[in-house]
Amino acid sequence: MNAPIRVLVCDDQALIRTGFATILDAQADLEVVGECGDGRAAVDLARRLNPDVVVMDVRMPVLDGIEATRLLAGAGVAHPVKVLVVTTFNLDEYVYEALRAGASGFLLKDAPPAQLLHGIRTVAAGAALLAPEVTRQLVGRYAARIRPAEGAQGETALTPRELEVLRHIAEGLSNSEIAATLVISQETVKTYVSRILTKLDLRDRVQAVVYAYRTGLVT
Repeated sequence: MNAPIRVLVCDDQALIRTGFATILDAQADLEVVGECGDGRAAVDLARRLNPDVVVMDVRMPVLDGIEATRLLAGAGVAHPVKVLVVTTFNLDEYVYEALRAGASGFLLKDAPPAQLLHGIRTVAAGAALLAPEVTRQLVGRYAARIRPAEGAQGETALTPRELEVLRHIAEGLSNSEIAATLVISQETVKTYVSRILTKLDLRDRVQAVVYAYRTGLVT
């Protein structure tokens, strides 16, 4: 039997923390190893407890969830922690910033328990959790405020087909939708996605979406 997924729950509302913990501890494959109510405590506990996934609120005292995420999963972190951001608003600009900071995905606080469980399992498995419809709304809405990285587009090592796939990822298309659009198999799409992440030194699809907007590949 596999060891349970170890989860750290971080939210400044005690009722939310208790609710999440109750839902998670009822699952045989999940274990809540700690709870906290501010970003600084989240960073300290995550470094001490080494959880598989941190469920992170965005707006918290002392240190907000964005900075806490950056310290745990941002660029240059030797051993990044998988962070699943939760937020009250699906068009919250802070969530986009959290994704840039290294989060592996996000959910709404009012999502059904089944979505929370699926999200934690997905992130723990190393995949990104970024719903296509939310990608279009959230990233698209704030893309105009993102300053493209100078020269990045011309210097990319991606082939024309890989660039095409990356644009579709940034537009929020799933692998099956990309396959249908390009008239190729889903396995071929997976291969392209893997090559894109490797060439650009990106961790997951979330980072690929951010990269595409930051470099001006998608506007």
